[in-house]
Amino acid sequence: MLDSMITKPVFDFLKELDKNNNREWFTENKEVFKEHQTTIKNLASIVMENLNKHDKIEKLKVFRIYRDVRFSKDKTPYKAHFSISFARSGAKLRGGYYLQIKPGDSFVATGFWDPNPADLLRIRKELELDATEIREIIEAPSFKKIWGDVVGDQVKTSPKGFDKTHPNIDLIKRKQYIFIKKFSDKEVLSKDFSTIIDNSYKSIRPFFNLMSSILTTNLNGESLVD
Repeated sequence: MLDSMITKPVFDFLKELDKNNNREWFTENKEVFKEHQTTIKNLASIVMENLNKHDKIEKLKVFRIYRDVRFSKDKTPYKAHFSISFARSGAKLRGGYYLQIKPGDSFVATGFWDPNPADLLRIRKELELDATEIREIIEAPSFKKIWGDVVGDQVKTSPKGFDKTHPNIDLIKRKQYIFIKKFSDKEVLSKDFSTIIDNSYKSIRPFFNLMSSILTTNLNGESLVD
């Protein structure tokens, strides 16, 4: 079995990296980093295996720890966290999952953080027509207990072509539809963390199922995919 359990030394390394975010320190500790990176990759594999039992994942990505500082005021060369993304497969699904491991700031995120213009317009048109079903899902007490409110970027008033007084403008004006669930360090360090992650991801499926249905049909409910 893969060694996928996040241990205290992983957190200790990230804390030290945060304090010593320079190439000299990182070079001296690169072998330690590689050991922890292997654990993260193993965790990613386990999470993807679990996801594929109830979803279809097209792509797994473990993000590099090196920061792109070209256009950033923060010139520190490394991220003081590990992060992973899982993209749902094919034109029939869309959306994805994200995981961050960082002492005091670990979380999972899911939803649509970079929908293409055509998908975003289709979602907005659906919400303009009727948002009853999506509100029933995201405002259900059991859903909100896990995920809270939808978050992400939005336009200030209304997108072009949409009435700013529309009753669903709070949803229509969004550019992203993201949900975030944070974890305590104790949860991350528990032997059941991969299961905790998967249970969280399972709970988002009503939202994903609805969005997949919207994005694969036109406003008349006719299928756009084979």
